[in-house]
Amino acid sequence: MATGLFESVPNFSEGRRGDVIDAIAAAAGMAYVLDTDPDPDHNRVVVSLAGSRARVVDGLLAAIGVATEQIDLRAHSGVHPRVGAADVVPIVPLGGTTLDECRQVAHAVGERVWSELKVPVYFYGHGESHSLADIRAGRARPDLGGPDLHPKAGAVCVGARRMLVAFNVVLFDVDLVAARALARTIRESSAGLRGVQALAFELSGRRVQLSMNLFRIDETAPADVIAELERRGVAMGAEQVVGLCPAVAATPAADGRILEGRLASAAAAAGAMRCSERGDDERVALGSRLAREAAELARLPAGQDEILAGAERAAALISVLHAAQVLDGELETMLDVAARGFRKAVTPATESIYRARIDALDARLR
Repeated sequence: MATGLFESVPNFSEGRRGDVIDAIAAAAGMAYVLDTDPDPDHNRVVVSLAGSRARVVDGLLAAIGVATEQIDLRAHSGVHPRVGAADVVPIVPLGGTTLDECRQVAHAVGERVWSELKVPVYFYGHGESHSLADIRAGRARPDLGGPDLHPKAGAVCVGARRMLVAFNVVLFDVDLVAARALARTIRESSAGLRGVQALAFELSGRRVQLSMNLFRIDETAPADVIAELERRGVAMGAEQVVGLCPAVAATPAADGRILEGRLASAAAAAGAMRCSERGDDERVALGSRLAREAAELARLPAGQDEILAGAERAAALISVLHAAQVLDGELETMLDVAARGFRKAVTPATESIYRARIDALDARLR
């Protein structure tokens, strides 16, 4: 089994031009693209991708290259702060991968961005001397290139970090001033909720949004934020997960956007393609079934029954792809990470209902 599996969630400063978004996502397809999530108000798109070190580095470089060519920050507008066309490129560990390994990947990406694209690079996050906030506030100079930034593409911020959930809530009956005050009070840095960063933005139609990064989801998950806002009597509208959400933190806002479901879906889709390429009738038929399974896993809701079934389905796919002789270490790791992530999200109450299924699943994952 492969040991190094990485996720990256690059944020590009384009959320309105569909052709540019499609071109960025297509370029990132050198890795396994799990999701593309554009936001026209923020004028920003979040692309979620995963794979081995080589896949992730190549996919990121290709996508950053397209962004550098197609996005001109001099003509950019949007409510979200940014320093680059390819603005923030976090590298996130999956499975047994470490943050130190992610930092190595971040440096490999950054060095190629500067040497091949001539866009200055800031390194942030794990093991680095400055944070993303330092960079955005102008308190840091580029680590590669600079001091002047690229005239149209700005700079790229690349770094290693742990999994987080980007979570937004529309607020009712408050103006932007009050929303910003609320954001200040719930930030960890202001003695608010642990592991929470928060900003407030005014969107189109005079809507006000509380925009948060939940960077220690074992301490504060989306459900905890909603509970705190309800406790304060805050009137709320739509909840939004930006990008993907790990199953352990998923609420109904993450329906169809569960990280483990997308990992299993990507592995099933890759297996389907490999089966179809083999050409024999049996594998072609299996490829069709795998393609349907991939589509269903990508849309998986966040209910407990579906999460348990997701764990079982991801674990079963390892055996199916192995029997079809289309399984490699990378796909096996993706499916194993998906199955274990789903399993971690199964609550004790669900375990008590489905004891026999849980025991069988745990035996399979040992």
